[in-house]
Amino acid sequence: MMFKVLILAYYYPPMGLSGVQRTLKFTKYMPKFNWHPTVITTGNAAYYAHDFSLLREAEEAGVKIIRTDSFDINSIIGKKFHTVNVPKEFLRKIYSYFSKILFIPDNKKSWAKKSYAIARELLQKEKYDVLFVTCPPFSSFIYAANLKKEFNIPLIVDYRDLWYENHFSFYPTPYHKRKNKKLEYNSLKAADRIIVINRRIKEKLLTDYPFLTYDEIIIIPHGFDPEDFNINIDDLVKEKTKMRFTYSGLFYENNTPKYFLNAFKKLSIERPDITANIELEFVGLMRDEYIKLINDLKLNEFVKIYGYLEHKEAIKKIMSSDILWMMVGKNVKNVDTISTSKLYEYFGTRKPILGCVPNGAAKSALIEYGASFITSPDDVDEIKEKIIEIHSLYSNNMLPKPNEEFVQRHNRILLTEQLITQFQFSLKDLP
Repeated sequence: MMFKVLILAYYYPPMGLSGVQRTLKFTKYMPKFNWHPTVITTGNAAYYAHDFSLLREAEEAGVKIIRTDSFDINSIIGKKFHTVNVPKEFLRKIYSYFSKILFIPDNKKSWAKKSYAIARELLQKEKYDVLFVTCPPFSSFIYAANLKKEFNIPLIVDYRDLWYENHFSFYPTPYHKRKNKKLEYNSLKAADRIIVINRRIKEKLLTDYPFLTYDEIIIIPHGFDPEDFNINIDDLVKEKTKMRFTYSGLFYENNTPKYFLNAFKKLSIERPDITANIELEFVGLMRDEYIKLINDLKLNEFVKIYGYLEHKEAIKKIMSSDILWMMVGKNVKNVDTISTSKLYEYFGTRKPILGCVPNGAAKSALIEYGASFITSPDDVDEIKEKIIEIHSLYSNNMLPKPNEEFVQRHNRILLTEQLITQFQFSLKDLP
């Protein structure tokens, strides 16, 4: 018997970047467990990166995709699926500031309203067994709660980040803060199951909303797709002459390469014999200000910038690397709830990871992974010393191996099966 799930997901291929990966991989593997997904997503939206190989992946899996346009910044700045440049960070922050003043809970309200109308029409015409909404944007959760009440359909919500007081939230007035919490309260009241990516988010929700029970919130972490790693990297590895550090992803907000780059610059002055044997790769969108920083530090001879690559090509780059680097900036509220999807894709490579992270979910995951070198995000000297340690182990062929049992727990197929189990439980809960 094939069940049907209706999914509200603003971020979905051909949009790229990490925000689409979780929902894409869930939908890719749902049919394996007798669930057919229909995804309502954005249509005429410009974005910072597009990856049509990810769209083909969804289509080949048989995912039904329904698109709807909306009046938001992504739809008015360019033609359909138009890729736009990432703005300078100070401009992005200005836009974010005014956006949070004008829109509650977020600037995707127009899309959420239109997707609600389409979902409503579908639910009137045919039977769906479960409604699944992935957040952010949280405006879609509000409308999903309305659909739950009208059609008595089980509602599952997936929290990829916190809503109330998340690490990037800003409330211009007490009204904005109260309104966001009230909207989340009402939406959570309607949910049958709440999926979160880590224990810290679960604890925060239980603290903020005492009506929730422990069993209503299920942790399904980020993961990696084993099919993505069925690639031949022999030619890439043959090209290597130096120890390679690779960062894959976007820098934003407090996530910045400046501390790592300054640590490497300091090392190049103190121990040029070590840095002569190291190359630094950046895979993904790189803002002009960071390219300028590399130039100002005179690190060009060590650095290769590849820009945004299709997902499979990005996987090849991290698979052919020796050390993967990631960071989570501190000095933001609830920073302990951040566990980026990039980190869990790193786990799929089974490569050693240098994690410059504060205490929290990301650090806990790195410790469990085992093949990790951990520093504070902004301690230049500590990062420098860790690079020296890594180079010494690399030179002696003694780099650590990860905990394989931990890695296997984050297989996307297994994680999708866990999600489907919650779908099935929600059906049993119906009156």
